[in-house]
Amino acid sequence: QLQVAESGGGLVQPGGSLRLSCAVTGLNLDYWAIGWFRQAPGKEREGVSCISNADGTTDYADSVKGRFTISRDNTQNTVYLQMNSLQPEDTAVYYCAAKYYKCSTSIYEYDYKGQGSQVTVSS
Repeated sequence: QLQVAESGGGLVQPGGSLRLSCAVTGLNLDYWAIGWFRQAPGKEREGVSCISNADGTTDYADSVKGRFTISRDNTQNTVYLQMNSLQPEDTAVYYCAAKYYKCSTSIYEYDYKGQGSQVTVSS
């Protein structure tokens, strides 16, 4: 069964950290790119980060560069998003999605998407 599923969201204070996980089932991460997207209330969904083993790329939105790190554990078939120095504007539902081969900033190009994980940054 092909599936991507997020976990690890929650409530954190400004300046804090969270690590999101994207567990991938039925896909070989050697050939599939995994992207992270987020959608805040009243805003459009935006790309946050992406990793592709096929072409060796990792991408980040300007708003998270230097604070977020994407990584991959092939033994667990899981992609992680380490989020540091979180700010209230990072509050959103975070989604992971899988796309064959290369990363894309458009979630519409991804074939499999998770249900989302809520991240709330608040004091």
